[in-house]
Amino acid sequence: MSPDDWHLTEHLDDFLARAGDFLCSRPALHTVPLTVTETLRTHGADAYGADAPIFGLLERAGEVCAAFFRTPPRPLTPTPLTPGEADSLAAHLACLGHALPSINADRDTASFFAEAWQRHTGAIPTLHERKRLYRLGTLTPPEPFPEGRGRIADEEDREQLMLWHREFVTDIGGTPSADNSSWADTRIADERVTLWETPDGTPVSMAGRTPMVAGQIRIAPVYTPAHLRGRGYAGAATVEVSRTALAAGAAEVLLFADLANPTSNGLYQRIGYRPVADFAVYDF
Repeated sequence: MSPDDWHLTEHLDDFLARAGDFLCSRPALHTVPLTVTETLRTHGADAYGADAPIFGLLERAGEVCAAFFRTPPRPLTPTPLTPGEADSLAAHLACLGHALPSINADRDTASFFAEAWQRHTGAIPTLHERKRLYRLGTLTPPEPFPEGRGRIADEEDREQLMLWHREFVTDIGGTPSADNSSWADTRIADERVTLWETPDGTPVSMAGRTPMVAGQIRIAPVYTPAHLRGRGYAGAATVEVSRTALAAGAAEVLLFADLANPTSNGLYQRIGYRPVADFAVYDF
């Protein structure tokens, strides 16, 4: 397979016109490109605080069979690739002089690409994270369920969301943005964050959700401050935001969990989420 078979563009509309049907054909496995491109379409690159995004697709016999996106400085994120497709993409990006910090993909694709990127550039890959994609089956609230209620975050919660998002990014090993305002503003405007609050009205946990695209919604992020953990608040917030996703008409409700965290994986399975596929992130 020739590296030149990959078509790259910085134009989202061009990418979606050619690859949109392909992305919608496997909404669970393609959840990240589907939700990121939808957010870029509706809110622009400012929603991610990113430089100009880049998109790519691979066609065979006139049909798109693979795609990727990247919102710098974040990882390259492709759809599932064969070893040959991963090698041709690595060769193409290396030839164009792209500097990649990391790859985020299903486990096999991430491994294929990491090996190919090392062959073509000499960059040594390091496994950074293993995570599992889950799909909701029957929603089952955990027992015991904490006292309190869920509610949609509004403008009065803006500072709280900004703080918790910074803490969440730090917790997962990322680098918080100096300004989280766009992250909070888009989610408040779209009513996409559910807070769990105690009976006295104090917010103690949050769970967000992505826009619905191709019938799927992904739950992210789920965060409880460290001093409030172990009380069932994250489970309650996840149950509530899952209910809002179902009420919105989602055919598939998805979420990712870090495989290094057995607590969260156990929680999500107890409330009805079932494994779909494993993913990995390699740093270069």
